Amino acid sequence: MVLLLSLPSVCFPPRPSLLHSTSTRMDLKAPHSEMNRSRASFPDFNNRKLPILLFDIMDTIVRDPFYHDVPAFFRMSMKELIECKHPTAWLEFEKGTIDEVELARKFFKDERPLDLEGLKNCMKSGYSYLEGVEELLNALKNNNYEMHAFTNYPTWCEMIEDKLKISRYISWTFCSFKNGKRKPDPDFYLEAVEHLEVDPANCVFVDDRMKNVEAAIAVGIVGLHFKNAETLRQDLSLMGIDVSDNVEVNQTGDQ
Repeated sequence: MVLLLSLPSVCFPPRPSLLHSTSTRMDLKAPHSEMNRSRASFPDFNNRKLPILLFDIMDTIVRDPFYHDVPAFFRMSMKELIECKHPTAWLEFEKGTIDEVELARKFFKDERPLDLEGLKNCMKSGYSYLEGVEELLNALKNNNYEMHAFTNYPTWCEMIEDKLKISRYISWTFCSFKNGKRKPDPDFYLEAVEHLEVDPANCVFVDDRMKNVEAAIAVGIVGLHFKNAETLRQDLSLMGIDVSDNVEVNQTGDQ
C-alpha cells in the first residue's frame, strides 16, 4: 500500500504562506511546445486550493520501460545491462549536461555503437499510464487541485507527453534536465517550493522511491510513498483531499 510518511490528517490553510526570496526566479520552460503550453487548468495563483500536489513521473504516473523493456531490447539481463553501461551517462543526460547524441556515444563503457532511434522507439512504445492513475489525476484536476511533475528524467519527457498528453493534468514544471538537479538533492525540493511560493507543508509529494520521499519530508514537504493508484487515492482522501470522480476520463487514443 501507499505509505504516508506524515500525520494521517493534515490541515491545510485556505491561502498559501509565501516564501519571500531575493534570488532570481528559475526559467522552467521546456523546449517542447506542448510541454510549454499551460494545458492543465489551475486556480488563480493568489487564491489556490491547497495542498499543491507534486508527482514523480516514472513508475508513479507512467510505466518505466527502462526496467521492463530495455534489457530485452539489448538482449541482456538487467544485471548484464547495469554491468556494461556507463555509470554516469544516463544521470548526466537526466541533468541536461549531455544531449542524446553524447548519450549514444558513451552509453556503454566500451563505447560500442548504440541504436539510438531503436532505443527511443523501445522507450516510447513502453510508456503507458499505470493502472488507475489517469482516473485519479482526472478526479484531482476536476476538483481543482494544482499538480506539477517533479521528476528525474531527460528531454525524453517530450516523448511521454507526445504519447500520453500528461499536461492535460500535470504541468511539466520540475524536471531534472531543466533544473540541473536530481532527487534526492534537497536543493531541488527547496527550489520547487520557492518557485511555487508556498510553505513546504502546503505541498504533497508522491514518489515510488522511498529515498526521494524521505528527502521531501526532510525539507518539510508532506511525503507519500507510492505503491499503486487505489491506495494512493485512499490516503489522499484520508488527508482531506477530494478525490471524488465528477467527470469521465477523456482517454487518449494512442496508448
